[in-house]
Amino acid sequence: MHAPDGFIDVPISAAAGVLAAGAIAVSLRGARRELDDTARPGAGGGAERTAPLAGLVAAFIFAVQMLNFPVAAGTSGHLLGGALAAILVGPYTGVLCVSVVLLLQSVLFADGGLTALGVNITTMAITTTVVAYALFRGLVKVLPRSRRSVTAASFVAALISVPASAVVFTLLYAVGGTTDVSIGKVATAMVGVHVLIGLGEAAITALTVGAVIAVRPDLVHGARGLGQKLKLRVNGELVDAPETAEPVPAAARSPRKVWIAGLVTSLVLAGFVSFYASANPDGLEKVAADHGIDKQAEEHAVGDSPLADYGVKDVDDARLSGGLAGVIGVGVTVFAGTGVFWAVRRRRAADERAEDTTSAGTSV
Repeated sequence: MHAPDGFIDVPISAAAGVLAAGAIAVSLRGARRELDDTARPGAGGGAERTAPLAGLVAAFIFAVQMLNFPVAAGTSGHLLGGALAAILVGPYTGVLCVSVVLLLQSVLFADGGLTALGVNITTMAITTTVVAYALFRGLVKVLPRSRRSVTAASFVAALISVPASAVVFTLLYAVGGTTDVSIGKVATAMVGVHVLIGLGEAAITALTVGAVIAVRPDLVHGARGLGQKLKLRVNGELVDAPETAEPVPAAARSPRKVWIAGLVTSLVLAGFVSFYASANPDGLEKVAADHGIDKQAEEHAVGDSPLADYGVKDVDDARLSGGLAGVIGVGVTVFAGTGVFWAVRRRRAADERAEDTTSAGTSV
């Protein structure tokens, strides 16, 4: 669903860029709270582990996005990742995770145009995250308070988030499209194929969330506070028992083990499994080709980069070239993502210290 340069005109691309920049600024502030909450006792551990885990989520999304799966005759789809990121690490941090992935894909792999980066962040990061998390929170409030409910809500939220992203792209195309194509036809085609892609997104999201919940439910942002509260009878009345940290299986208590397992999985997916991904065009590429939209696509500004099209330049073996590119991409993403979230956490800590100093000075 990565839009190239040329599909949307410059004014609307610029407007989408401003919107994306504003959303990222808001997300940076919101992510400080989310990462800080994750670091509190009973919520998954100290601050030293929250940034690497968020960076790992970004790397995992990058890896799974390389795994295009067939959805219809001649069409494929791939994970967008907004729902998965929002449920695992929170909506604000989720926007940042997907945005980091999109930026690196555009700059290093020539996947998604540079002037279209705002469009792609708006459709693939902001829309999917906001829609998925809002729906997810609504579902977990009405479903039984259980881990199965979290997994089920994850499935539905991810499913709806993908066609929602297609709708937003269609709206942007309606006001800034560079070809004379019936918007009704574009909308029908985009939503139709992305409903099918949403089924794949939903399955991947639900399986991943379910797997993490099975070993470390305390690390799933969307699962916090969903356990049934223990009731005690005091003087004939039922009252809530004091909250205690949920026990974690002994084999999974170390966040380092979880991080290593996630990183190894990401490397295997990007470095090996990606070779067997579908080579068919994804939903947007197929719709663009069928309706002549692709005629306005512009050459990517870094189309001759050493990693363009997810291959290493001058490496003739396709399997080796793609595998190396995938491994490099995972490494760069986990490093860049972790760096971003470390900076966010450090800014939060600095703000708290400044507030404490101001309070102390005022009291004196």
